[in-house]
Parts: sequence; C-alpha cells; structure tokens
Amino acid sequence: MTNSINEFEDADLFLVTGSNTTAQHPLIGSRIINAKERGAKLLLIDPRAIQFAQFADLHLRQNIGTDVAVLNGMMNIIIEENLYDRTFVEERTEGFDQLKSVTSRYTPRVVERISGISAADLEKAARMYATSDKAMLVYCMGITQHTTGTDNVKSCANLAMLTGHIGRPSTGVNPLRGQNNVQGACDMGALPNVYSGYQPVTDTAIKKKFEDAWGVQVLDDKVGLTVTEMMIAVRKEEIKSLYIMGENPMMSDPDTSHIDHALSHLEFLVVQDIFLSETAAKADVVLPAASFAEKEGTFTNTERRVQISKKAVPPPGLARPDWEIICEVSRLAGYAMDYTSPADIMREINTLTPSYAGITYRRLEQSYGIQWPCPNEEHPGTPYLHRDRFTKGRGTFLPCDFKPVAEVPDEEYDFLLTTGRIYYHYHTGTMTRRISILEREAPVPMIEINPEDAKRLSIKNNDTVEITSRRGVIKARAEVTGRVPRKVVFSTFHFHEAPVNLLTNPALDPLAKIPEYKGCAVKVRRCV
Repeated sequence: MTNSINEFEDADLFLVTGSNTTAQHPLIGSRIINAKERGAKLLLIDPRAIQFAQFADLHLRQNIGTDVAVLNGMMNIIIEENLYDRTFVEERTEGFDQLKSVTSRYTPRVVERISGISAADLEKAARMYATSDKAMLVYCMGITQHTTGTDNVKSCANLAMLTGHIGRPSTGVNPLRGQNNVQGACDMGALPNVYSGYQPVTDTAIKKKFEDAWGVQVLDDKVGLTVTEMMIAVRKEEIKSLYIMGENPMMSDPDTSHIDHALSHLEFLVVQDIFLSETAAKADVVLPAASFAEKEGTFTNTERRVQISKKAVPPPGLARPDWEIICEVSRLAGYAMDYTSPADIMREINTLTPSYAGITYRRLEQSYGIQWPCPNEEHPGTPYLHRDRFTKGRGTFLPCDFKPVAEVPDEEYDFLLTTGRIYYHYHTGTMTRRISILEREAPVPMIEINPEDAKRLSIKNNDTVEITSRRGVIKARAEVTGRVPRKVVFSTFHFHEAPVNLLTNPALDPLAKIPEYKGCAVKVRRCV
C-alpha cells in the first residue's frame, strides 16, 4: 500500500475494485464502512454483488476481464471534462500526451460495449473519483490474477496520478495483500529477480555487496523462475528437484492435474510446512515447521508495517522455526549459516537492505511497528509514499489497451468461471478447515450460479452440479444467487473435495507471470 490503514478513517471516497474486502480483509472492510457512516463515498467495481454492494453509492458490474477498458474510460471522461489535476500532472508526471492519446479511444459508449457498464454510470463514477479531495483506490487479486494483471495495475496507477490522488494522506493506490507476510516475503527477496529491498540481482554492485556479506563469490546474476514457471520447467524435465515452503500448489496452482503430474515425476521433493498438506503428502521428505504462535520473528503487513511476533507456545514434536531448519539444511549442504536468533538475522537485514536500515529489533520491541522505508534509526518510518517526489523522480503514465480474457466462452463452454475466497476459509484450507467452527459455517464447496441460468438448466439450491473446463471436471453444490451475473459461475479453491483449480487456465500475465484465475470458459450441467 502507498498509504496506511488508519488513513481509511479520513478518506472522502473509496474506489474498491477486485477486492471482496469484508470477506478477506474484514478489519479494513470495517474501516471503510465506518468511514462511509461518517459521510465517505464508496465506488465499487466488481462483477459480483459482494457484501460491499449494499453499502456502495455506485456499483459498476463490469464484464470479467474488462478492467483496463473501464479504467481507461474513466480517464477519458476525466480528461475530456478537464477534471484531472493539471498541476500534479505537469509538475510530477511524464507521458501525459501518450495517456491522452490511448484513452481517447475509450469513450463511454465504446466502454459500454466492452464492459457492459452504462455510459451514464461510467461518467458518474469518473466524476465521483476525480472531484473527491481524498480518494483511496483499493484493489486485490481480482485485479492482478489475469493475463492482463500488470496492465490492470498500471491503469490503477495512471488513474491515481491523473487525479493527484497520491502522495497525500488518505489517498494512494492500496493493494491488499492476499496472505499474511506476503509483503514481508517480497521485501526479503522471495522473488526471482531481486535481493532484499528489491535490489536487482542483475546489478553488479549489489551482487558484490551480498557476496561480501555472505563470504561467497558464486551468486548468480541471472533472473530466476517464478512459481508458475518452475512448474512448467518441471514438466519439461528442466527442474528435477523442488524445495517447497508454506505453499500448497496441489490446491493453489491452475490446471492442477498438470501440477500433480509434474510433482509426481520429480526426482526429489521436499516440503516444509506446519501441516501435511495435499502437496506435502507427495513429498519424499517433510520438514515440520513451527507456526506463527510457536516461533519468534517479524511480519510485514499490507501497509509496509514491520511488527514483532513473540512465541506464545512451544512447537509440537519435531517442529522447528523455519529459519532454524534452513540454517541446518544449509550447514549440511556445506555452507555454514551461523545466525543465532531472529534478532541476529534482522541485524543483517538492517545492514544490507536500505529501506529496512532503521527498523532494528530494539526499536520494534518498543513500538507497534515501523513502516518502511526507514533509512536510519532516527527516522520514524513512512506512513505514506511519494510525498514530494516519486522514487524515480517523475511518475510515468503507462497507458494500456484492453485485451480480453485468454479463454473466452464459446458454444460448448458457454460460461465464465471466476474464483475467489469466502469469509470462513483461507487460501487452500490447510489451516481453516481444521477448525470445527469454521467447518460448521462452510462445510462444503459451493458453485454460485445466477437464477436465470439455474432456471434454464433446471438447477435448484443444493443440487449437485458438474462444472467442466478444457482441463478438468469437478462437482459441487449449487447456490442459486444474484451475486453472480448471467453466464458467470463462481467458486472457491478452499476444498479438496472439489478442487476448482483443476479447471482454471494456466495462461500467464507476460510480465508478472500470474495465472488467470479470474476467468476461464466452462460448461455447467445438473447431475442426476
């Protein structure tokens, strides 16, 4: 997030898109509702009528995968009606003429044909966002999990810069992270192209810095593979062994039958996890890890806040903290990692990671957390980014053209399947499905289907339905509901009984390499 969670209280408007906030980030969702009760406006862009729809001042239900067209259409209106922040654009951005040229093609009528959103509603949305003093743009995986996910994010940034809704409190572009400590993992270099603090592996000076710190001369300066690319490489027999930590690709990756085949043909698979997940069950070696409550360390949350987590209970059995396991594996492999504690590791982070330089263990133990960037121990942390300038100086508009989903419905596969989460379960259910209260509330997988489609297919609530894509087939109970539009079905990936990612399309965003979980062609029938 460019801004902070407590700033939600003072915003004038929220543009929420691709985020079922009350279900998956309920504390942030409650802050938005509280702000709404004090007079803030809520502009929702989502194909489904999620809970926020009942609070929204305006709900735009776009066709799945048309986000770029919708955002371009809003910018077209803002520019045409001279509602953009001319001073901000002239003093702090570059590339405006190119943005104006691209968005000029996305008139309200053109966008209406692409997205299904009426021209009048699009115009109202554009004016609401542009004329608000403090508008926060909030998005989540409904924006990123497309083959055009990078274009979607660029378009969100374009809209915020165009209107000057960035670099001030209660504004900004605010992605809500999908899992605990995803932000921290990325910050610490759990990406194939960077070291900690997003320092490029291709930079010779940075490579030398880490080599000197670690006493080696063998660090690779080539960009590695993402998770999805690794699985492709396994299928091509270019990778023969995997070490998987805290990830369950047998449930979370698209086109799961191919994942199953790939993992089964590895020469060696190690899984390090707190439970025996579907992926761990396929491993040659399972390394039992301690959960968050059984170890000490830091987490970095969605607002870039680094916080200490203390051990509450001892780990069970042979389980150990992840850092201890990694150090031991490294020692046995021939490289001695001689860290003695999480505080010891943090001292190295302070030394090698400029954005974390001032976030010391001592300071964290005396605070509620510190937000990076924090360049030294006298710095208080940064509640919002881009206050006076962007990191690179001027912010660059990067306009994008609309592209449809990679797999559009046809005569045989005539529905679009979109996936997500529900309030009671989390990710692949590895943790939440072991909790009896949550299982009681959501015990079985459901498929949401529109009442008109259900009537045409003779489907009633709780009927068993079969959903088939070009990659697989699952069965689940039907939930007949107006939450989904016609010719769209929705399900979650929490349930191994109906692993929805058997169906999803493994097509990737060309830059971020994120799969298109949010739209694939399927056919639906009632099981007799």
